[in-house]
Amino acid sequence: MSKNVQFSDLWAVILGGSSGFGFAAVEKLAQHGMNIAVLYRETSVTEKPLLEKFSKIAAANEVTILPYNLNALDTSGRESFIKQFIGAAGDKIPVVKLLLHSIARGNLKPLAVSEAGKMDKANLLSVEDIQYTSYAMSNSLLDWARDLLNENLFHYDARIIGLTSEGAHKHWKGYAAVSIAKASLESLAKYMAVEFSPFGIKTNLIQAGITETSSLKKIPGSEKLVQIAKTRNPMGRMTQPEDVAKVIYLLCTDEAYWINGSIIHADGGEHCS
Repeated sequence: MSKNVQFSDLWAVILGGSSGFGFAAVEKLAQHGMNIAVLYRETSVTEKPLLEKFSKIAAANEVTILPYNLNALDTSGRESFIKQFIGAAGDKIPVVKLLLHSIARGNLKPLAVSEAGKMDKANLLSVEDIQYTSYAMSNSLLDWARDLLNENLFHYDARIIGLTSEGAHKHWKGYAAVSIAKASLESLAKYMAVEFSPFGIKTNLIQAGITETSSLKKIPGSEKLVQIAKTRNPMGRMTQPEDVAKVIYLLCTDEAYWINGSIIHADGGEHCS
């Protein structure tokens, strides 16, 4: 099999690549010759089959996939990754074409309970819960972008892509902290699109349709969201992770260099109905 050279010698750094949109992006980008550094948090039991999948994808597409099982949300984790990442490349400094933020980590608690006098504070969303979720699913993107930029790792025509959701603009049960984080991410991405553009970096977000991922299943009442999506989507089916991965790939192409500061709907028109 001959190597696909579309993204030859270029790298994607994927934050949260063990499942869902992140893993689908690993598969899609590898098919087009992009090397991938993928970060995730897994136990030793769940990591073993994941590493086997990465190995098969890398071999089939003649690319390099570097797995990093570490905490992407603290300074030491970022510093450790960058040191290992540069070291793994040997004499050739890795060139990052894409930074993909696909971290789904946060709190899914209500703001209040319906029965007065029976509020259990431990089960209600706290300010600390909101702060943690906002950093995990929004502000951490800025730290990663700055650190990669400071190390001169970005390609001269690089892409930063984050993932938002319709839940940033409407009420979903138990979704308040994530909604706040996604709304924050949308504002952050606009400013990054402007202030990182002098470095050749384009920042965009993808709003996927409701997708049956492990993260969705954690949302209270997710079964109702799934049923609504199945009947609401004008294309007659739910969004799949592969649908979103294809848009991530498209945004990495040379033809997409003028797309900056946008929210791309990858939902088959679900947001229209």
